[in-house]
Amino acid sequence: MNASASLPPREIAPDAPSKTKRKRDMHALQDLGAELVALDAKRLASLDLPERLVDAIALARTITRHEARRRQMQYIGRLMRDVDPEPLRVALAAGASGSQAERAQFALVERWRDRVLQEADGVDAFTAAYPDAPRETLASLATAARDERDRGAPPHKSRELFRTLKRIIEGAPR
Repeated sequence: MNASASLPPREIAPDAPSKTKRKRDMHALQDLGAELVALDAKRLASLDLPERLVDAIALARTITRHEARRRQMQYIGRLMRDVDPEPLRVALAAGASGSQAERAQFALVERWRDRVLQEADGVDAFTAAYPDAPRETLASLATAARDERDRGAPPHKSRELFRTLKRIIEGAPR
């Protein structure tokens, strides 16, 4: 007699997710855990995660062997089941867009610094774009930075010019 024929049919709750969906959700949590492992310590601390999860993430950062790291990532995925993933996804998305905006602003400041240093009318162009900028200060910093570059000295004045331009651009109304 067949042993499986004597077992009663398995009852499946109508609202229960399929095995495929459960597996997909577990992989999504594991991927979210991998994003958490990639975060820097400061951002990770700001997320208010359970201590066991933070410890598992810290341990995963130290593991270099492939199989051991894979198992640790699975463990992190299992710990993620006890955490609401939506606030984490929102925080990670906000952090990604924030860092993208920071990179764009950094590139803008670099372009202005290069223009102020390389073009004769660079200071005038900057003060036209940012009317509250102190023209005399920028002109003297640009001259000092050019002299510094020509002498082959460390770029102290160039960095000071960059910081000044950054403060002005950050303070400008958008």
